[in-house]
Amino acid sequence: MVVSRRKERAESQRMAEAAEPLRLRPELVTELVGDWSRLSRASALPFQTCTEAEQTLVADIHAETKQRNRNNRTRTEAYGELFTRMPELHWALLAHAVSRNGGWNMTDLQGEWLPRLLLDEQREAVFAFLERANALIFQDAYPQLLLYEQSVKLGRSLFHLLPAFGVSRFMRPVWDCFWRERDPVVLTTSLIVNEQHYIEKRVVQHPYFRKEVLNTLFFGMQPVLQLNALLLPYRAEGELRLAGLVLESFDNIHERIEFGKRLYAVLFGIPRIHAGALSFVGSMPHSGSRADYAPHLFTRSRQGAPEEPYEMRLKSGSLLPGAHPMYSPELEAAWPDWPVEPPEPGDWFRDTADAEPFFRELPIPPSFELTEEYGLLLERIELGVLAAEHVDVKL
Repeated sequence: MVVSRRKERAESQRMAEAAEPLRLRPELVTELVGDWSRLSRASALPFQTCTEAEQTLVADIHAETKQRNRNNRTRTEAYGELFTRMPELHWALLAHAVSRNGGWNMTDLQGEWLPRLLLDEQREAVFAFLERANALIFQDAYPQLLLYEQSVKLGRSLFHLLPAFGVSRFMRPVWDCFWRERDPVVLTTSLIVNEQHYIEKRVVQHPYFRKEVLNTLFFGMQPVLQLNALLLPYRAEGELRLAGLVLESFDNIHERIEFGKRLYAVLFGIPRIHAGALSFVGSMPHSGSRADYAPHLFTRSRQGAPEEPYEMRLKSGSLLPGAHPMYSPELEAAWPDWPVEPPEPGDWFRDTADAEPFFRELPIPPSFELTEEYGLLLERIELGVLAAEHVDVKL
């Protein structure tokens, strides 16, 4: 692991030498901070009256959002398709990449390893947690992206309609600024900040998810087992490789936002990663199975009875001779569609201090190449499964 990390840190630094660092323009940040400060002192603004055509547009966007919010796969596809149509919306590609990882985490719960570590009701609670966070972010962000797309088509700003979708007032000045300046960096950073605040009380601090997911031994073991690596598969020189970062503390909103910013800096600031990720996304539809990016390690079809005692299959990141790949089902085979319950009402934005500290820099992390290390991370999970079976415990 140490040797791999040294090699991959060196490879990351080589790629970073060709980086095109993302820059938050100080004058735009200053302008937004002033707008947010005025908003924080003002009472809620009344919703502007819609024309009949605008009412129809709002209804159409609500309908499309509901249709595409059916499950993780449909959400992931929707983000990717929107980025293809509107590549200036960097957040759509970032959300597509993160949503792919969300799907892989969901199917892991029915895959090779986690059923051996968690009881059925525990896995269902973790899935409900992942699905709720995934669905609420989509429900909040996707209408904003569609509203921008319609604004471009009509040649005029439609952002006065944002309240019709329950969007935080924090985002109105951001979209107005983007409409004028077309600066994707400020917009993407703002959406990262907005969406993580949006799920903070509704999901992360929700009493049920605190008790059943975030405060459990399993969740506490995630950094040890390395279950919280967010992967960016990318093609380079004809080979599929892996970039990514490891999130250490999901229940810390500051860490989640800074993690999102670092991931954005890698995905759009490292040319090799950006081009390679686009190649992967364009050639591999999202199924939810980890076989999408690692068919040499994972299979969509189960091989061997799930109740059999687990035996070591990995060594140095590769399958042992004669070992069959780990089971990683597609999303539809793992979970049924879960209805999206309405979000709790309310606007998270109260004061500029909740957002302004996140608009100072977008650093490229010192290490983000994970190709070699990934196989060793899997070995750590495998050892955890073997240890749990040896002592006959569930996390």
